[in-house]
Amino acid sequence: MAYHHLGEVVHRQALKYKHRTAIKYQDPDGRWIDMSWKTFSANITNTAQSMAEIGVKPGDNLGVYSQNMEKYLITDFAAYANRAVMVPMYATASPAQVSYIVQDAAIRILFVGEQFQYNNAWKVQQESPLLEKLIIFDRRVVRKAEDTSSVYFDDFIATGDNSETIALVNARLKQLREQDMATIIYTSGTTGEPKGVMLTHANYMKAMVIHDQRITGMSDRDLSMCFLPLTHIFEKAWTYYCLHMGTAVAINRDPNEIRKNLKVVRPTLMSNVPRFWEKVYDGVQETIENASGVLKWFFRDAVTTGRRHNLEYRNEGKRPPLANRLKFFFYQHTIFYLIKRVVGIDRGNFFPVAGAPLSDTINRFMQSIDVHLIYGYGLSETTATVSCFPAKGFRIGTVGKVMPDIEVKIGENSEILVKGDTVMKGYYNKPEATAEVFTGDGFFRTGDAGLLTENNEIILTERIKDLYKTSNGKYIAPQMIETRISEDKYIDQVAVIGDDRKFVSALVVPNYEALKTYATERKISFHSVEELLQNEEIIDFVFGQIELLQSQFTSYEKIKRITLLPQPFSMEQGELTNTLKLRRKVILEHYHDHIEQMYNG
Repeated sequence: MAYHHLGEVVHRQALKYKHRTAIKYQDPDGRWIDMSWKTFSANITNTAQSMAEIGVKPGDNLGVYSQNMEKYLITDFAAYANRAVMVPMYATASPAQVSYIVQDAAIRILFVGEQFQYNNAWKVQQESPLLEKLIIFDRRVVRKAEDTSSVYFDDFIATGDNSETIALVNARLKQLREQDMATIIYTSGTTGEPKGVMLTHANYMKAMVIHDQRITGMSDRDLSMCFLPLTHIFEKAWTYYCLHMGTAVAINRDPNEIRKNLKVVRPTLMSNVPRFWEKVYDGVQETIENASGVLKWFFRDAVTTGRRHNLEYRNEGKRPPLANRLKFFFYQHTIFYLIKRVVGIDRGNFFPVAGAPLSDTINRFMQSIDVHLIYGYGLSETTATVSCFPAKGFRIGTVGKVMPDIEVKIGENSEILVKGDTVMKGYYNKPEATAEVFTGDGFFRTGDAGLLTENNEIILTERIKDLYKTSNGKYIAPQMIETRISEDKYIDQVAVIGDDRKFVSALVVPNYEALKTYATERKISFHSVEELLQNEEIIDFVFGQIELLQSQFTSYEKIKRITLLPQPFSMEQGELTNTLKLRRKVILEHYHDHIEQMYNG
C-alpha cells in the first residue's frame, strides 16, 4: 500500500480510478450527485491555484466554518497542495467562538458554508483587524449590501487559471513535507478555553499505516457516509482514510436529514458517536416490545441466535454449530435484514463508533443483530484512534486493542498515557499547556482514566476531571453511571450530580414520547409535558426504571434523587459540546436551583 501526503493523495487516486465515483453530495434541491475522482482532482487543482492567486503561502492558516459539503473537502486538499494549514470550526459555533479561533490562529481567509455561518463570520470580520476575506460555499447566501470583499466559491475558483499560479502550485506540490503542519483542530472545551491541536501530515500518514494494519475487510468498493462534522477529528481522519483507500464518500450536509439520507444512500460504512446507536437500539427495542406474541418470540430468538453466532463463536474464532449457522442464515435474511433496511444500513460492512462511552448492552445487542460496530477510543491530540476492536477477538467492556506502533501505559491516578507517531506536535500558541500534557519520557497525558489488560486492550473508566468525590470521601465516575442509566427506553439524557455532595442525584431528560405513551396507557391525565413530569406516579416510575439499572452499583454510586427536565440539554444552550458531551459546569449553573432543591428538599 502506498502512502501519500494529503496534498497529493486525491491526485494519485484520480490517476488510478479516473471516472469512478469519489464523492457523492447533494445539490440545493436535495438530489444526490456523483463526483468522479478525475473531477474531484481537477476541482482541487483549480481551488489550489485560486488560493495561490490571492496570496496564500506555505504555512498560512486558512479557516473553514461550514457544515459538511463537497466544497469543504475540496478546500482542505487544495490548502494542503499549497502547504497551507486548515483550521476547521463547527458549523454551529457562535461569533464569539469563531472570533477566538480567528484571533488565536491569525486567520486572514475564512471559507464559510451557509447563511448562518456567513452572518456570524461577517460580524467577526467587522470587529477583527485580521480577517480580510470570506469565501462563501453556498451560492444562495445573501451578502450584506456593504460587503465588497466576500466572494462566492464558484467565482473564486475561476480566478486562478493562469500560468503563474499553475507553476506556483506545481512547485509547492514538489516541495511537500511530511513534517508540515496539516490542521489545527480546536478542542470543544468542556473545561477552560479551547486549545488548538497541531497535527502534521506525518501524523495523518501514520494513522493511515496503523489503520491498514488493524482494519480488515474494507475496500475501494465500500461507500462511507460522512455524517459527523468534518471539524471532529474522528470524522476528518476517517474520511481521509476512506479516500486513501479509494473508498467513495457520501457527504450528509444536514444532520437532521441523516435518517432519510441513510435510506437513500445505503452506505456500507459510517463513523458515528454512541448517541446514534442508542437511538437505533431504542427503536428496535420498542418494535420488539410492541410485537405480537409469536413475532416477539422470533425477535428474541433471533437476538439469542445472533449473539451465539457472532460473539460466542465467530468472534472467538470458532465455527458455529450447523444448527446455529442455519438459524443465523435465516434470521440474517429476514429479521436482521428488515431491521437494518428500516435504518438504511442493510448493506452495512462495519461501523466505527467512538467519541463517548458506548453501553456494553447496546454494543452486545448490535453485534447480535449482525450490525458490526468497531468500538474505539481516541482524541484530537492522537489523530483519533488510540485503540479499537479488531475484526475478531474483541472484548465487550473494552474500547479495543491498542493500535499497532502505539505505546500505551497507565500513569498516576490510572491515567492513560500515549506515545507514538500519531501524537500531536503540541497546542498552538500554548507552550505551557503543551509542556503540561507531556511526561518527561514523552508520553501524552490523555486525561482519561483506565486499565490495560494482558491482551493490550484498554478499559476506559472515566475522564479524570469528571470524577466526583462525595462529601463522604467516595469517588464516583458519572459517565459510567450515565451510560448505564441511558440504556432505558424512557430516558433520553442524564446528568449525574455528586461532587462534594452527601449522595448522588441526577437531572434526567426523559424520552418524552415514550413517557406520554406510558401515561396514556395508564390513564394518567396531563395537558403538557411540564405537568406530566410533575406527576408523582411518573416520577416514581422513572426512578423505578433507574433503580433496576443501578442494581450492580455500590450504595454510594446509586442515584438517590432525580429531577425530570421538560427540555433536553442542547448545544444551543451551551450544555453540550459539538460532539454531544455534557458541559458539566454549564449544566450545574443552569440547573442550580433544581439541584439545590434535591439536596435541601
